[in-house]
Amino acid sequence: MRRREFIAGLASVAALPAAARAQSPAKRYRIGVLDTSARQLNGNFKVLQQALLALGYSEGQNLSFEYRSAEGRNESFPALASELARLDVDLIVTRGTPAALAAKAATTTIPVVMAAVGEPSVIVRGAGNLTGFGAILQGAERRRLEALKNMLPNVAHIAALMNLSNPSRVSEWSEIEAGARALGLESQVLDTRTVADIERSFDAAARQHADAVVVGSDTIMQANQKLVIDLAAAHRLPAIYTFRDYVDAGGLVSYGVSLPDLFRRAAASVDKILKGARPLDLPVEQATGSELVVNLRAAKALGLTLPANFLSRADAVIE
Repeated sequence: MRRREFIAGLASVAALPAAARAQSPAKRYRIGVLDTSARQLNGNFKVLQQALLALGYSEGQNLSFEYRSAEGRNESFPALASELARLDVDLIVTRGTPAALAAKAATTTIPVVMAAVGEPSVIVRGAGNLTGFGAILQGAERRRLEALKNMLPNVAHIAALMNLSNPSRVSEWSEIEAGARALGLESQVLDTRTVADIERSFDAAARQHADAVVVGSDTIMQANQKLVIDLAAAHRLPAIYTFRDYVDAGGLVSYGVSLPDLFRRAAASVDKILKGARPLDLPVEQATGSELVVNLRAAKALGLTLPANFLSRADAVIE
């Protein structure tokens, strides 16, 4: 190369802005995820991915995920959370109370965003690295039972499938019991902690002539969603669920918050933290909106004709 061309090249580099001359490779973030079901089956995780993509984070480019699922075993969360802490991920996203508690115990330094949890204000107490969103609506259990009465005017006896080892489900059952008394319904709780318990609980509900079942939103139920829906259909028991994904998968009816909405909001919190915000400075938010979703195909399979005034109140009807 001629000396004149070499000097001209140096001049052109010097003319570049300092930021461009000193540009370093883009930061690549690793997000740990503690969830209840396999990644490929988790529609809410896909919502999180899409929301982060819209915010400029692309998996394989400036973002990677370390996904860990308890697969219905709450007792697995502590080990999974500790594994993510050892990997020193940039942030952990959790779903559910057991996952959030495990993350809180595993690290005091890695930021944790609870996408959906029972009582977020209680969990964040004493921790500066947690923030997140509540997935339980105040008074939701009473409204869930009211929906059952509106859907099934002759309902008198309900059975609740709850994992009573989960503190959030204990609170949930207390509200169901109080709501049932207020509505003149007989209620019973069926403690459901394992896959084998799911079948036993449905057998017990049918044997004791329950008119309908309320299915708790615990990890064991979510990880075995198809089994729960199939057993409700096999026993011809109308079932009401907390989240819409059960109804999309063939369940009868759900009433509760929109999990996709919570995961979209969690993505915004992730973005703020990765840009320098402290979890401590982000508000812990309780769920506000709700949705009633009905599956007419499931109703037809159970031989149910649902009242028109009930269907008119639904936010979505799957035909």
